[in-house]
Amino acid sequence: MAMIKCFEEIEAWKLARSFYNVIGNVIDSGKFKNNFGLIDQTDRASGSIMDNIAEGFERGSRAGFIVFLGYAKGSAGEVRSQLYRVLDRKYLLQEEFNELYAHIIYISSCIQKFIEYLLTTKISGIRKKKCLVPLQL
Repeated sequence: MAMIKCFEEIEAWKLARSFYNVIGNVIDSGKFKNNFGLIDQTDRASGSIMDNIAEGFERGSRAGFIVFLGYAKGSAGEVRSQLYRVLDRKYLLQEEFNELYAHIIYISSCIQKFIEYLLTTKISGIRKKKCLVPLQL
């Protein structure tokens, strides 16, 4: 695996960012009706996935990164549960739910595989090199 210089290079972070935008579009479309608590909780939990990946990476230690990847995976589970709440309220069609569910399951799986990799790698810590230019994502 190539050395990661910036959290923006992490595939799980890219996927989480994409999901955050997808769920944001669903929220903005009005499908959640006026359920502001569910809107806020879903928005926060979906954003928390990418935020925890970034925060863990920036801490600079492998152990700390793994902890925050666990938090990110937990947030993905929270979003999955919220998707069921949205489906049960009939804010989404089954097909819409299935698409979002598959997306979040894939993200969770990627995070888990990354955790497993970090647990078995010989790299003792995150060796950050400067990420000078924002990446074109």
